[in-house]
Amino acid sequence: MELNSTSIHDVIHPTAAFSQSRPQTQPLTSRPSLWSESQLNPKNRIDSLEPPLDPLWRVDGCTGLGTQYYAVPLFLGDIPPMRFDVFVPEEASSCLLLRHLLDLNAAFHTKDGVRVRRLAVSMHILRTLQAWTAEGGSGGFESMLNMYKSYPFGSRIIFENLDVDIRKIKITIAPTYYLEKQLLALSRLPAALGIASELLPSVIDIVDLSLAQQLHDSVCLVRIRPMSGHENQPHAAEPDRLWVLKALTSGTKYLYAELRNLLQLGAHPHIISRPDYLVTKYCRFGGKTGVVGFLIPYHRRGSLRDLLPLLRVHGQLTLATQLKWAVQLASAVLRVREQGRIFYPDLRLDNILLSDTDDIMMVDFEQRGVWCEFAAPEVNALEYTRILASDDPLSQDSEPAIPDDIRERYAERLTRLLPDWETLQDSEEYSQLPHGYDSFNVPWQCLDAVEQEAAEVYMLGRVLWCIFEGQSAPQRAAVWQSYKWEPDYEFPEFRRTPLPLRDLIDRCTRGRRDVLSRLITRRGSKLVLRVAPLGESSVAAEVLRVARDWWLAEVKASDEFLQMREEMKRRGEWSGNYYDRPSLRDVASSLEEFQASLGRA
Repeated sequence: MELNSTSIHDVIHPTAAFSQSRPQTQPLTSRPSLWSESQLNPKNRIDSLEPPLDPLWRVDGCTGLGTQYYAVPLFLGDIPPMRFDVFVPEEASSCLLLRHLLDLNAAFHTKDGVRVRRLAVSMHILRTLQAWTAEGGSGGFESMLNMYKSYPFGSRIIFENLDVDIRKIKITIAPTYYLEKQLLALSRLPAALGIASELLPSVIDIVDLSLAQQLHDSVCLVRIRPMSGHENQPHAAEPDRLWVLKALTSGTKYLYAELRNLLQLGAHPHIISRPDYLVTKYCRFGGKTGVVGFLIPYHRRGSLRDLLPLLRVHGQLTLATQLKWAVQLASAVLRVREQGRIFYPDLRLDNILLSDTDDIMMVDFEQRGVWCEFAAPEVNALEYTRILASDDPLSQDSEPAIPDDIRERYAERLTRLLPDWETLQDSEEYSQLPHGYDSFNVPWQCLDAVEQEAAEVYMLGRVLWCIFEGQSAPQRAAVWQSYKWEPDYEFPEFRRTPLPLRDLIDRCTRGRRDVLSRLITRRGSKLVLRVAPLGESSVAAEVLRVARDWWLAEVKASDEFLQMREEMKRRGEWSGNYYDRPSLRDVASSLEEFQASLGRA
């Protein structure tokens, strides 16, 4: 089955349990051979997928399930990190032949720059931009330079269509004035975040930064330009130093939530330090100086997700090192809970970096949460409810995605659990939240402090499994993102973890349930049944049937759990830690005791 946004709705999300039937497109290999679609037909041939000899652009990666590409204009030289990405709307790539020729299904789950640059779609984008620029479609050098100086941050280079002939692709520039409108003015920032003005970092203008590389959708590497008016700052003597610029081109509310959290957390050796600089930009919309993002230190060794498999394969992953990282991580999560008094729903290897001193560093405090089905079962149950309650019938072609009565039933439940939840979800801007809510994360806001800690312990248990088993993730072939090194096996299978720690991880993850990936997995760039022999595809109708049956049972179990939770709360019998998991402090103590026992042996 093809991997695209429709498959998310009809297979990967709980909406699969109630999706209306829709026609399934036959894969190219099973369709009659038509001259109009044949590769022998000259009109269907792509001229070349080789990189230009003297490239004017570079692609640093992609996001948005293969619809957004980080394009860097090399011909402009040293530019500020304005994030003018290339957007290829999915409807522009609806032609199956083009999706096949351009590796668009692979772009759906491939994120990192090295692998994205190898995809045919990246070459096609580069060659299209090359021709567009060389022929003056962008208005020439001066026009493009002026665009980078005067257009709003995050403006879009939109490919309105895709074609085998790059000269038939229509490109438009869309200024994102709506994004500038969302930016908080520097003068309003202390009041908006509830932070004393003296706690704010130093300020630097975005034009005083030089883009080095876009790493992720929210993270790029920059340098501070010399002679930019910051000579008296403590880092002015490091002109070649790389910094991480954290900035968002959508959902700016999460950027300010993270900024607030980092400024309030206080220092901890294994939590990313408070921002060194606020990055601002003058906005023509409203004439304000808006806060675009912030600078934090760059840890060049990257995340444990990519490092663990390499260290294990090369025999460099020792138990002493694993224990050190586990103890450091547990202490950091405990600090966030006890001193920071916030919840951390993003606990995964991607957000655990390794410093030059071989210590771990927690990052990403947006509080968005992890992918559907990757959290604790009680969080998943609430996330399923949110997805079903907010399923938009207008976004699924011309017919309702799920029946109205189903959507309304889940919306009513969510309103009981979290009044005005739509405000948290639908607002793009950072603003005062109703009812004293302190986060935009709907499922986690439904939980009390005891429940939140129990859910964090669950996620910590899965990360500990990855650390001690030396795996890049607890589940293989995630639909949302492929890894450089996929896991060899999956949680909760143990092969390398010491026995006492297996028991600890097992207690941390009490209540765990089977996952959809036990039945349906991503193989390459297709969704297939696990039982399908290697090299064979699965019929889309069969994948849909298996997904529907699994989700019907999973949603039913989640409904029953939430109903029981509501009833026990009404009777005053709900303890919060329903699955009797250990506390964060208990986990930290157990790890420290095991570490000490090895030292005594």
